[in-house]
Amino acid sequence: MRLTENPLARASLPFAVAAAAIGVGYALSVGLAGYFVYLGVTAVVAAIALLGLGVVTGTAGMISLCQLTFAAVGAFVVSACNVAGVPGGFVVWLLLGGLAAAVAGVLVGLPALRLRGITLAVVTLGLAAAADLTLVQIQFPGATEGLSIERPDAFSDDRSYFLFAVLVLVACGLVVHFLRRGRWGSRWHLVAFSERGTAAVGAGVRTSKLTAFAVSAALGGVSGGLLTGQVGLAFPASFTAIQSLALYVLAIMSGAHLIDMAVFGALLWVAVPELLKRWGVPQDWGFVIFGVLGIQALAGRGNLGTAVRNLWYRSRKPTGLGLTDIPEVEPLPPGDPVLEVRGLSVHFGHVRALSEVDISVPEHGILGVIGPNGAGKSTLVDVISGFLPRATGTVTLDGRPLTGSPTRRARRGLRRTFQQDRVPPGLTVGAYVRFVARRRVTGREVADALEFFGCPPARTPLSRVDAGARRLVEVVGHLLARPRVLLLDEPAAGLPHEEHVAFGRRLRQVPARFGVSVLLIEHDLDLVRSVCDRLTVLDFGEVLASGPQADVLADPAVLKAYMGETELL
Repeated sequence: MRLTENPLARASLPFAVAAAAIGVGYALSVGLAGYFVYLGVTAVVAAIALLGLGVVTGTAGMISLCQLTFAAVGAFVVSACNVAGVPGGFVVWLLLGGLAAAVAGVLVGLPALRLRGITLAVVTLGLAAAADLTLVQIQFPGATEGLSIERPDAFSDDRSYFLFAVLVLVACGLVVHFLRRGRWGSRWHLVAFSERGTAAVGAGVRTSKLTAFAVSAALGGVSGGLLTGQVGLAFPASFTAIQSLALYVLAIMSGAHLIDMAVFGALLWVAVPELLKRWGVPQDWGFVIFGVLGIQALAGRGNLGTAVRNLWYRSRKPTGLGLTDIPEVEPLPPGDPVLEVRGLSVHFGHVRALSEVDISVPEHGILGVIGPNGAGKSTLVDVISGFLPRATGTVTLDGRPLTGSPTRRARRGLRRTFQQDRVPPGLTVGAYVRFVARRRVTGREVADALEFFGCPPARTPLSRVDAGARRLVEVVGHLLARPRVLLLDEPAAGLPHEEHVAFGRRLRQVPARFGVSVLLIEHDLDLVRSVCDRLTVLDFGEVLASGPQADVLADPAVLKAYMGETELL
């Protein structure tokens, strides 16, 4: 058995790595020369700041060019506490600085709810520049008086303070590790990959973004507080906008969403200027070097950490499906309608996308919705799930009106999948399925559901799973949520014909096995015939036919619309 397959070993591994890091830190604090101890503290401070950037940028996919502004907030709070003599000492001040920076991060993160990409970058860089100018004018508390920061009594000299900084880095690394393995981390991965996918599972997009900014800023605040304790005083020159920009570029280049690469990036942050100084080159050229490395990373759409891990996995082929024969389960008789749509209409200007559409999904039933391209099938799913709110008509779930945002509808018991891939590659199969389920599920439940659909094991990284298998992993996650109705938008896309047939046999058993009613949007008539007892056909946004499968598929109007008039001659 490999180490990673042992549950006890997996649980204890982070703490073993943390203990080893503390041991290395102690050895370095004793063995390094005084100047290199000082550089070591600088590297540790940079590593904590990069960990924060790894959360908001590398994991949550947002651009933040003001990380050192959050560090300045932490430094300001530590300096103010030192001047005021706040009880608790440096450790308490450090925590207060991180908390204040987290609040600032939430305030800065509010624009991120509506801004993306270059616009968000400009806003955060503008904030960093404004903070830089402000700090030059007001200075840090105690700076003009020369009031030095009081370090903890047990870590008052430089060597012991280096060990203290390593302890703080290890603690921050453990916090980030377990946050990423939990629901917050899954939220960050999913919102970076697809905001629509995040909303469709009932997770708040706003909450996901704000928590990422808060955690990132808190780590920045801690790094700023540590820097103040290292130098003894806080100076605005340590928190400039150009340094924030360089730190962001370094995070992108190194892959700071990976803890080991955040440490590696911090070593570069210290080593490059130091080498330039020894070679007699102005240290500002370090920013140019970081910029070139960042351009290379952006042009290659990768980073050093990901490249190293890809080398590790390159000999392994992407994992597909393992569909085998399964025992048949007696289907449950359809019951009363659980999802009803009445008079649904959508117009885009003068274009009529849907017109007076009526459908009903029965309890324990599977309703198929078919039609030619452009018939309005995807629009229908978007309206029902809340992604197109400008529609007339009514949608009810269990007899109650279904309204509000996609997140609210998902929490009411309506889930959906997408035609496009919305499964983030940064998670494992099990982590993704557990997050999408949004409830406590046992390891046995997860394993059984994955095995039923022939999906890879829970420990498999989604980056190693092919596109067709990822679609079924998405289906499994939603089924484990036990919704009242699941809307499947072409779930078998990307599967070969044999796997289509095998998937159809499993889908037929979903109401009986999982207690979930299904609305299936699909082009593959073989799959539709094998799964659906009742069909609704859309054509140009209108219901062309609806009823038992055999009657609908034999309707000449359906054949003409779906297969084309030539096919009937």
